[in-house]
Amino acid sequence: MPIVTIQVTREGTKPGHDRVTKDEKAALIKGVSDLLKDVLNKPPESTFVIIEEVLTDDWGWGGLPVLDYRRKLAESRGK
Repeated sequence: MPIVTIQVTREGTKPGHDRVTKDEKAALIKGVSDLLKDVLNKPPESTFVIIEEVLTDDWGWGGLPVLDYRRKLAESRGK
């Protein structure tokens, strides 16, 4: 019984959305289940997919809070 956890940032992927949409989550669940079926021959009925949304304040990158790191990266690319 595979259990897959997907962590995504709670930012939204489309204008006007502040989180991953229900349809996007459904597509992730289907895609992961199909992949496990194709690669490991695991039936979708035995596959569990957990999607965790992480606030941008709750993770970091490059030693900085992620939004600060992204700002720094954008500034360095703009020079």
